[in-house]
Amino acid sequence: MKGLPIFLGTIFLLGSMRKIGLFFGSFNPIHVGHLVIANSMLAHSDLQEVWFVVSPQNPLKERRTLLAERQRLDMVRRAVYDDNRLRACDIEFGLPKPSYTVLTLASLAESYRDKEFSLIMGADNLETLDRWRNYEYILEHYHIYVYPRPGHSGGAFAHHRNVIMVDMPLLDISSTYIREEIRQGRSVRYLLPEPVYQYLTEMHFYEK
Repeated sequence: MKGLPIFLGTIFLLGSMRKIGLFFGSFNPIHVGHLVIANSMLAHSDLQEVWFVVSPQNPLKERRTLLAERQRLDMVRRAVYDDNRLRACDIEFGLPKPSYTVLTLASLAESYRDKEFSLIMGADNLETLDRWRNYEYILEHYHIYVYPRPGHSGGAFAHHRNVIMVDMPLLDISSTYIREEIRQGRSVRYLLPEPVYQYLTEMHFYEK
């Protein structure tokens, strides 16, 4: 009986762990499509929070296309400031570069023992999951919540037991498109959260 309080405490801890969906990205810039995805995940899954994990350098993208990481983080913070279910996360800023998801997951698990972390990604990224470092480990040890992308089904991993396909509207908005529109002098006001649009305009981001 001496071990019973510890056992009950373990049950309580497991039962009280908050389910966090990790939405990785450069967010260069964050746009309304990202927020729609996060909101839909919260509405149509068992996730309780979504953390936007701002990547300082994606191994699969060219670094020269990125704004400074602190500027992108600031835009995410401005986008989610009034919703306590959403959070900007800068954990990768202090990790070795380039950033690898498996290392970020290990660091988060060590720092937040009361959280249960899962991944959020598009069906297009799921199709290329085998390009990720230690993807087998990620697939076996983490749930992956997948949102639809035009022209993509999720590929071979779509039917894995840890993959959850979440139904939501198809979105075809990209940060690349937004940056190009700005460079061409066209308005992107309704593609960005208002605080992000104001900040981006004041700072003249992406205009050249």
